[in-house]
Amino acid sequence: QVQLVESGGGSVQAGGSLRISCSVSVDAFSHYCIAWFRQAPGKEREGVAAIDIEGSTTYANSLKGRFTISKDYTRNTLSLEMNSLKPEDTALYYCVADTRRFYNCGLYAMDYSYWGQGTQVTVSS
Repeated sequence: QVQLVESGGGSVQAGGSLRISCSVSVDAFSHYCIAWFRQAPGKEREGVAAIDIEGSTTYANSLKGRFTISKDYTRNTLSLEMNSLKPEDTALYYCVADTRRFYNCGLYAMDYSYWGQGTQVTVSS
């Protein structure tokens, strides 16, 4: 059973930084693609970044350079470091796992069958 529990969301001023984390069950952390998605009110879910079992990463083109996805192997934790935040980054951020892939991790929501409850990130202008 894949378990994903997000934490670290909150409110921040535009231009600020925030780090969100996800506690991932051991099997998913070690063997599958895991990623971050987000959904803003009234918008579709959007892939943010993904990471494979060896640490290779994939980013949404619009977020490259501002967001960094990483894995902490000592704590089975997935993190997303977000810098230079903008009001349009406001969304519910989800930690997700794709149990069919371990390499070539993409950012298509349909590929990810396990989703956490989400953590809210709010950026004010």
